[in-house]
This record gives sequence, structure tokens and C-alpha cells, in this order.
Amino acid sequence: MTDFSKILNQAKEIESKMKESQEKIKNITAEGISGANSVKVLLSGDGEILKIEISDETIKEEKSIIEDLIKAAHNNAKAQLKVKTSEEISKVTGGIGIPGFKFPF
Repeated sequence: MTDFSKILNQAKEIESKMKESQEKIKNITAEGISGANSVKVLLSGDGEILKIEISDETIKEEKSIIEDLIKAAHNNAKAQLKVKTSEEISKVTGGIGIPGFKFPF
């Protein structure tokens, strides 16, 4: 029975670390850039857009170009956010993936 209690204790410890890690993830930010700094998108750890910056030169472009630049900057920020959150989760799990765990975005 000692092995079972050790497993339970380890599970509780991992759960506690995961909760702590999720709080840290909320404070992470990631900036995505497109068009040689013409558009920047800042995301929070849970994937919310915190800020969008569009350069004055870019505002003069066609609407479809601006839309594509925003989309590219958002995707860039999202990819960076995924890397940062994966790193945070790896600290807790020691690099072992947790089945069923989904990123907050």
C-alpha cells in the first residue's frame, strides 16, 4: 500500500505545481510581428489580444494587406505563446506530456 500512497502524494504534488504553473502562464505575454515591424500584436498568456500596433505607413495600405499583416502578426504571437507555455509546463512535468492537457488558447 505504500507504493499507492506515494503515487497519490506525487499526483497531489504535480496537481499543485500545475495550478501554480497555470497562474504563471496567465502572466506570460508574447509579441507577434509581421511586415518588418509594420504590425505588432501582443497576446496574454491565455491568448487574449492585449494590444495591436499598426505603423502609420501600413495604415495607408489596402485593407486586405492590413488584414493579412494583422493575421500574420497574431499567428506569430500565438506560436511564441505556445512555446513559452510549453516551456512552463515542461518545468512542472519534467518534459513529459500530460494526456488531455490543452493550452489555455
